[in-house]
Amino acid sequence: MDGTSDGAYTVSAEFYDLLQAETDRRRARRWFAEAARGARHGILDIGAGTGIVTEVLLDAGTAPVHAVEPSAAMRTGLLTRVAALGADRRARLTLHPEPVEAAGLHEVADLAVASNVIACLSPAVRRAVWPAVRRALVPGGLLLFAPPPADLPSGCGGGGRLGPVRVGPDLYSARITRARDRGVVRVVFTYRCERDGRVLREEREVFRMWPAGARQIGAELEAGGLHVVQAPGPDLMAAYRPSR
Repeated sequence: MDGTSDGAYTVSAEFYDLLQAETDRRRARRWFAEAARGARHGILDIGAGTGIVTEVLLDAGTAPVHAVEPSAAMRTGLLTRVAALGADRRARLTLHPEPVEAAGLHEVADLAVASNVIACLSPAVRRAVWPAVRRALVPGGLLLFAPPPADLPSGCGGGGRLGPVRVGPDLYSARITRARDRGVVRVVFTYRCERDGRVLREEREVFRMWPAGARQIGAELEAGGLHVVQAPGPDLMAAYRPSR
């Protein structure tokens, strides 16, 4: 079977946790766990995916968590993960199945996080996200997020691999390629399942990332009512909602 999807996670959702969960979990703990421990009002998880970051936030702190995930395919994984959590953690989670700019959230959190999502937003959508986050934060609330790439890749831009991971007799893996494509970065995930050296399945999903440098993102944040501050790590940007 050889299938292709375009950015809806309908292909990637099947393979996501198997190939990426452990890396995402370690990164979420490094990026967000300390801030989550200090949250008291609530935490907003933007682009919650299959719930890996959501679970880290629930484990690290005691505040309610609002998980925003518009992809039905990824929400399936998120709810499967939530089903295995204890009742106390499930009671602190609210799932929002629409984009954050359409969720209508108002002062529900003193911490907002976004791990793998901002790069995949078009500039127009990204500019709509910042004021939505401001509305969702209480005054003084903090936003932490992974910024998009600053520039387009040169040439094909290289790529990488995920896995392989063995499940019984089968090996699962993914090849990632990145290339310039009319002003954006075209990222192709090619997933493969092999048994005894024979390819059983190969499927692809294409995503697009919109580059933007720190100065541009900073200007957008300020225009959206958020003030840029020093991030706790080199891989993140940070901003907060001013009290006035």
